[in-house]
Amino acid sequence: MTLCWWFLLVAFIPMTSGTNPGVKVKLTEKGLEYGRQLGMVSIQQKLKSIKVPDFSGSQTVSPIGNVKYSFMCIVSVGLPQSAVNLVQGTGMRLSVSNAFISLRGNWKVKYLHIIKDSGSFDLKVKGLTIGTSIAIKSDETGRPAVSNVNCGATVSSASVKFHGGASWLYNLFRKFIDKALRSAMQKQVRGNWLYAHFLAKVDQYAEIEYSMVSSPIVSNSSIDFSLKGEFYNIGKHQEPPFSPSAFTLPSQINNMLYIGMSAFTANSAAFVYNKAGALHLFVTDDMIPQSSPIRLNTRTFGAFIPQIAKRFPGLMMKLLVQTVKPPVTTFEPNNLTVQASSTVTAYAIQPNTTLSPLFVLNLETSVSAQVFVRGMRLAGAVTLNKMTLTLGTSYVGEFQVRSLDSILQLVLKVVVIPRLNVQLAKGYPLPALGKMKLVNTQLEVLKDYMLIGTDVQFTG
Repeated sequence: MTLCWWFLLVAFIPMTSGTNPGVKVKLTEKGLEYGRQLGMVSIQQKLKSIKVPDFSGSQTVSPIGNVKYSFMCIVSVGLPQSAVNLVQGTGMRLSVSNAFISLRGNWKVKYLHIIKDSGSFDLKVKGLTIGTSIAIKSDETGRPAVSNVNCGATVSSASVKFHGGASWLYNLFRKFIDKALRSAMQKQVRGNWLYAHFLAKVDQYAEIEYSMVSSPIVSNSSIDFSLKGEFYNIGKHQEPPFSPSAFTLPSQINNMLYIGMSAFTANSAAFVYNKAGALHLFVTDDMIPQSSPIRLNTRTFGAFIPQIAKRFPGLMMKLLVQTVKPPVTTFEPNNLTVQASSTVTAYAIQPNTTLSPLFVLNLETSVSAQVFVRGMRLAGAVTLNKMTLTLGTSYVGEFQVRSLDSILQLVLKVVVIPRLNVQLAKGYPLPALGKMKLVNTQLEVLKDYMLIGTDVQFTG
């Protein structure tokens, strides 16, 4: 885990300017504190793995003459004090103070081409201070980049105790130790520019993009990110004929992270799935519960439309339910509804399996949706509020459409909606990084968006 894992969470490329976000993310001081704790573990692991460069060379030492030396070190570390602070308008500052490092290694010398000597040593570094500023900038292509800048490390004191050698070795190597150690530490702690892109595949039809649409806003208590939050057909990014509306996250700070997902994100998903032709379903009789007296055959429908029984006696039927335009999702306080315009086309199945069209109904439905977080995905389930049927086309003459209300109610409630809920239960990916887990999660539906407040844990 790097020091800037929170920034990587939302530093996605490329950046689109001049657009309202579909998703907003707020990182609070509580989240930053958790990031600090992870950062300290990361730094300690990095420092423990530092290989201080081999000190080797030669030095004229009177009265012995030319002395050659080399040794290698093994590192253990303690980081007793650290702090993380927001830098308004820029990013954050991470500092470590009063750290200490204990090293053990070996040395050897050879002089006068005759005498060889070697031994071990203990090195204690005290008063180690590390400071790094983390900022998000745009590079020359307009992409946001996360960087560790102004990274520095200083050592207040270093003491060496040699075993098996002479005391003059301390003075010989002291001036090299501070410089080499500082250089090695800065190289390990300082990171290069880091980029992350989040275009998450949802299924065979859709992917969702969480690119940044504007630079983050850093205040004294939080960092706010504006993300695109838009669904696209896989491999074909076509913008929908609507745009996200502006919305503002509330000033809550109890959780580490807040994610606001607007109606635009949900409606862009509907646009994508409708365009892909995924919002359709053939309903056959074997999908109807065996206990139901209503069957998909010309006998049942003939009881309401006599012409069907006369012209197509004793045949099974099939219904095609499909949307004619993208469903529209609306967020109101504690209420999420979806309006869908569809058609229902009825067919008689001939003995040779060809389909004979009987009629086309226009179907307007309203469903209520419950949304919930499952793992790192946003899932849901819908229930039918109301439906309205009108006749589109009839191939069997005039009939009373309202007589079919009970049949269509059954089809929707026991076939269409349960299958839709199976897909919704699979969920859609939330912005995430690595092995991230959401805990203590609450979800609230507000005006024009839903708000997820959550804490975060990393499992590896």
